[in-house]
Amino acid sequence: MNLLLTGATGFVGRNALLRALPGYGRVFAPVRSEAKLRSQLSGEGVAAENVVALGADPATWGEAAPDHAILGAGVLFARDRQEYFETNVDWKLRVIEALPETCRIVVLSSQSAGGPTPESRAARSEDDADAPITWYGESKLAMERAIRERFPHRPITILRPPMILGPRDQATLPLFKMGAGLVRLKPAWHTKSYSFIAVQDLVEAIFLALAADSLPDRSLYVAAPEPITDWQLIASAVLPGKTGLTLPVPQPAVRLLSAVVDAVPTLRAQTPSLTRDRAREIWPPRWVVDGGRFDQWSGWSAKRGLVETMRETADFYRRTGQL
Repeated sequence: MNLLLTGATGFVGRNALLRALPGYGRVFAPVRSEAKLRSQLSGEGVAAENVVALGADPATWGEAAPDHAILGAGVLFARDRQEYFETNVDWKLRVIEALPETCRIVVLSSQSAGGPTPESRAARSEDDADAPITWYGESKLAMERAIRERFPHRPITILRPPMILGPRDQATLPLFKMGAGLVRLKPAWHTKSYSFIAVQDLVEAIFLALAADSLPDRSLYVAAPEPITDWQLIASAVLPGKTGLTLPVPQPAVRLLSAVVDAVPTLRAQTPSLTRDRAREIWPPRWVVDGGRFDQWSGWSAKRGLVETMRETADFYRRTGQL
């Protein structure tokens, strides 16, 4: 069997690629830079002769005919709404159009497509009305709806993971570097709660979905069962024995900072997660989802908690000389 994997040089994609290599004859990897892909594989000590690099344009894929596909590539941070939609919706539809009709597909959407936890609720479920609050979330929801409309009879499963943590993630490196200092900053005085999933657990969920005998009738949340707080997340990035102070920053100050970042191109490039649009996801106090429906459908269960996941992440940073 052959697999097509988008986002193979990204966080989730790199982990999925390493998991896929022993089980597939060929792995087709659409990438912007084959050199980057080969360098990453070499850094993992993997020859990966069965990895076939493809261009980003599906029209150039020729005779590539995978049996399975994992579509995880997308734009996380962009300057405007159009940029999100061009990749997260339009390009994704072109990819699916290029795949064989019998190809079993798992599409990674996001918790952001649903929005934060509704008020007075412990967790958001698939039964709640979707209410994204950023352009990113809107693009993910539009992608889901377009896929359902355009390909109603294709074997496609759409997963909505929350915050993803684990080895090969570059987004949490600043958190660990902050944890090495004396002062750690936390947005808002009040405690915020989040769902999360370890990348290894997400990868296993993806492959279970590819092998499932049935298809879910809707997009499914997939998450570790226990939510975490922002205090716990920051504490998990502090090196053992390191002392320091976690200092809450009032949300109005964070709002002002996000406006400044958005207005200055160099700052926007350095801190894409703090633009005014993406910063909207900082304000809600609760981003918790109920992943029970996926667990029941697939038989999957999370294996890793926060402490173990962050320890493995720190080990990766040290092993690669980043920490």
